Amino acid sequence: MQRTDSTRGAMRIAIVGAGRLGTAIATALHGNDDFELTGPLGRGESAARSDVFLLCVPDREIAAAAAAIGRAGVVGHCSGATGLEPLAPHAAFSLHPLMTVSQTGADFAGVTAAIDASTERAFEVAGSIAHALGMRAIHIGPEDRVAYHAAASIASNFLVTLEAAAERVAATAGVGREALAPLVRATVENWVALGPERALTGPVARGDEQTVARQREAVAERTPELTALFDALTAATRELAGAVSR
Repeated sequence: MQRTDSTRGAMRIAIVGAGRLGTAIATALHGNDDFELTGPLGRGESAARSDVFLLCVPDREIAAAAAAIGRAGVVGHCSGATGLEPLAPHAAFSLHPLMTVSQTGADFAGVTAAIDASTERAFEVAGSIAHALGMRAIHIGPEDRVAYHAAASIASNFLVTLEAAAERVAATAGVGREALAPLVRATVENWVALGPERALTGPVARGDEQTVARQREAVAERTPELTALFDALTAATRELAGAVSR
């Protein structure tokens, strides 16, 4: 793509937002000669010399942050579910890393990035940033954005909620998180390698309803607030096991 700095041949980009994602992206791009980097910028900080602005702010703040950029430029956001409309009238793009970002940062190498753009140039900018971060860019159009982001939430956020529930039940038997961790890691690796049907194990998959009933009794007795979750997951697992046997 055409670079914006004639002296260095580098894209002049500002990372707006000094939270987890903005900091992680800025850290990953630091030292890359293809970019003249400003940021991550906190609230009210200026990026007057930049031509590309990547907004790493909460969804509700995207429109205001874009409006605060009072001149022409290519402006993108990192929201998974938000379209390009809040970035108007700028040439707009979105770049959402399909990766969880914790307080310790993130490694973007090999990660998928969902991108979209309102112009060809903005699309090239999104692809260049994704490539510089070591990510594989895929196009997710507006009609698929929310479903895509829902899948990401199920795969990451809901998994943490599920493991928190397992941890609470295990704690009643004196078993800690560290004991569950190898099981969780192996299960995820089996799912990646084999797919859900072949990776499924346990009493529901075996049709051992007596054991499932005893498990439910223990959950209801020790962590009654998790009974409804146990029932919903048991029903969903029976459906998956049934698909395997058909």
